[in-house]
Amino acid sequence: MLDIELIRKNPDFVKERLSLRGRELVSLIDEVLDLDLQRRRLLKDLESLRAERNQKSKNIGALKREGKDTSELEEQVKKIKEAIEKYEAELYEVEAILRDRLLRIPNLPAQDVPVGEDESQNVEVRRWGRTRDFTFEPKPHWELGEKLGIFDFERAGKLSGSRFVVLKGWGAKLERALINFMLDLHSRKGYREVLPPHLVRPEILVGTGQLPKFEEELYKCERDELYLIPTAEVPLTNLYRDEILSEEDLPIYMVSYTPCYRREAGSYGKDIRGIIRQHQFNKVELVKIVKPEHSYEELERLTSDAEDVLQLLGLPYRVVLLCTGDLGFSSAKTYDIEVWFPYQGKYREISSCSNCEDFQARRMNTRYRDAHGRLHFVHTLNGSGLAVGRTLAAILENYQQEDGSVVVPEVLRDYLKVDVIKP
Repeated sequence: MLDIELIRKNPDFVKERLSLRGRELVSLIDEVLDLDLQRRRLLKDLESLRAERNQKSKNIGALKREGKDTSELEEQVKKIKEAIEKYEAELYEVEAILRDRLLRIPNLPAQDVPVGEDESQNVEVRRWGRTRDFTFEPKPHWELGEKLGIFDFERAGKLSGSRFVVLKGWGAKLERALINFMLDLHSRKGYREVLPPHLVRPEILVGTGQLPKFEEELYKCERDELYLIPTAEVPLTNLYRDEILSEEDLPIYMVSYTPCYRREAGSYGKDIRGIIRQHQFNKVELVKIVKPEHSYEELERLTSDAEDVLQLLGLPYRVVLLCTGDLGFSSAKTYDIEVWFPYQGKYREISSCSNCEDFQARRMNTRYRDAHGRLHFVHTLNGSGLAVGRTLAAILENYQQEDGSVVVPEVLRDYLKVDVIKP
């Protein structure tokens, strides 16, 4: 959530930064300013009415002690009370609308984020690894997986419908090996492993920015008013909701493996085949909660930590800096890490590493107290470290052999106790 004081004091700056995400967002700022003005006027009128009521109530008490008639004053107090109730109801409605509008405004892009309308204008920052020269026509990961007997889309469809997969045998083992490998790697770097609930209350999703704007993307358990998490970022970041941390508590680094659940609304027709875009998928997530002055250094380290996974697996990738038009709702700056898929002959996203600055912290009311006793909102960061299914798919495609077998990356062999997965 943006700071209302910033919107009041620098509306033109806020509009200019938001317009880089989309011109339609500028009107939201005008609406917020109008609602905020209404709110302050109502508060002023209420304060005046309450003061008048209190004074007249005191006068009634004094007149009663003198044995004088107070009926006229009591009638005036009654009318003031009715006016107060009317103003309070109006204030409640205005404040609810104001909060809703504030919750629908995305974060401001950082100053060094490139200006652009969509992903075509993202900026490549660096590449790592050499793409393999195949002596045969590389196959897609879904075809490899089915021939190896490790993917079963047909039976998954029988169980759950489209965009689900059953992993079998070495497929299930490879997925588990990747999860353990990532958790072990990040834990050694100082991230504390956390296993959170997969069902959360609506306000938890408001805290990280999925609600109210992206409700159509979420799976909801109506009876219990709980949502399945779309990413471990949601429960991890909200662990410190409504808390005041001490300066000594920071930074906080967390890593978590969870299944993730997404409707993928609006993506039908994209990645129909394979395991790139599923309704349920596994992910190892990295979350940082830090002091504001360190958050951009922490973003670089977070991105590097996610890159290390791909480097150790020997998978070629590139890092791109997202432009203003492709930024996620809560992010001020994001690096996407894209891994090479030989069959498609292109890089595909496997991790997004973002600095949300204090945007989520304001929605969650997560602060820390400095050495002088002053309170500040923390900065929050998150990144995939990595999306496990996409990593598995990239391994299949990059390590495939002409006979349909797949070589196991060296760093996973201690987990799997096998060098090659064969049909």
